[in-house]
Formats: sequence, C-alpha cells, structure tokens
Amino acid sequence: MYILLVLFWIILNGRWTIEIFVLGLVFAAVIYAFAFKFMGLTLQREKIFWTHLWWAVQYLAVLLKEIIVANITVLKIVWSPKEHVHPVIVSFDAPLKSHFLQVILADSITLTPGTITVRLYEEKFEVHCLDESLAQGLNDGVFVKMLKKWEDA
Repeated sequence: MYILLVLFWIILNGRWTIEIFVLGLVFAAVIYAFAFKFMGLTLQREKIFWTHLWWAVQYLAVLLKEIIVANITVLKIVWSPKEHVHPVIVSFDAPLKSHFLQVILADSITLTPGTITVRLYEEKFEVHCLDESLAQGLNDGVFVKMLKKWEDA
C-alpha cells in the first residue's frame, strides 16, 4: 500500500522531480503509519489486499478477452443473413457464497455482449441470451470458475 500511495502522489503532481518523489515518500509514510495506528491496517490485511488485487487483475484480463470474443460472436449473428436468432432466458445456480462475487458475476455477464443478467436472487441467476449458442457454459464457464477460485483463496 505504501508503494501505491507514493505512486498516487506522483500521479497527482503530474510531473517527476526528486523533490516531489521525496515528499511523496514522506507523506506516504505518514499516511501509512496513520492507517496502521488508527484504521486497523495490519500486515495480514495488506497481504489479503494484494492477493485480492492480483485476482482482480487476472479476472479483468479474462473479462476483456471474453468481451472481445462475445463481440465477434454477436457480429456474426447480426451480419449473417442465414442465421435465425433464437433468444432464450436461462436460469442457473452459481456455486458462489459471497454476495459480492455473485454481483461481479452478474455484472460480467451483462458486460459481455449478447447476454444480460435479468435477475439475481440468492444463488439463482436468470440471464437473457441473444441466441441459444450464447447460453452454453454460463453456469460453469470461465467467470464462475475464476470467481470460485477467488472465493476459496
């Protein structure tokens, strides 16, 4: 967190000089010490933060890849004169216990073109898919697998 505070200081200043860097080190140290003393930050919590940050970066990379693949699939469906579109609403249960990760899954499905999360109730998802082919793998796809690993970590 200390490194992030220093980088944030440098970004907010908008330029790089040795004075700005040294002041950033000092101010970041003061804020970091304040967080330890008064906000309950511990080394264990910071380790958890970095672990979750690593999972989030990996998840965002996969999400971007899936968005690009889904864009290509939807373009093929839209531009193909022979294809008949068969919209469908799919219901499935996700094995995620964390409500936060369930919402992340619902948002990821909605961000992926061709699918929209219509309803999330407890562990049950209802998803509208532009075509039946887009409904395959929703309940055990890459998003669910990654979020389940994240939850178990």
